[in-house]
Amino acid sequence: MALIPDAAAVRSRGPRFAVAAVTLLVLAADQVTKALVLSGRISGDAGWASVRLVRNTGAAGGFASGLPLRVTLSAVAITGLASVLLLRARGRVTALFIAAVLGGALGNLADRAFRAPGLGRGAVVDWIHLAGRGGSLNLADAAIQLGVIGAAIALLATREKSAGRARGRAAAREKG
Repeated sequence: MALIPDAAAVRSRGPRFAVAAVTLLVLAADQVTKALVLSGRISGDAGWASVRLVRNTGAAGGFASGLPLRVTLSAVAITGLASVLLLRARGRVTALFIAAVLGGALGNLADRAFRAPGLGRGAVVDWIHLAGRGGSLNLADAAIQLGVIGAAIALLATREKSAGRARGRAAAREKG
């Protein structure tokens, strides 16, 4: 079984539009909320969640802090992989989850490219702090994490459904 399926779910206009819309919505929501946090228009503490502005040069949760160029190159690779997986996705639901991953990856990559101190060294703006969880995150991080989990579940469900159909065909052949 190939790691990347060989049939695309986004060949027709409707699914392509939905995938593009999810990608752009995640990217836009991420960048708008970061701008609002930086301007001071979003603040608060709900006990279980609070707004804490962090400029993260590392990966999620501050992993690999101080290595912004390596993290930027990793982000480029993840963006490329998400793009390839998106183009090769078999299921529409899987494609939509991968689109969320791509939008999140592009949101964080935009920070790394365009925020100070400059290209490849920029810090990602993290602002959501959840009680009981180390580090802070942003909407892009949440979209990446939820997108990966959702795509994995969708892939497993699709695979199980295909296996069930194959078992049914095999049983029918044995009877006939």
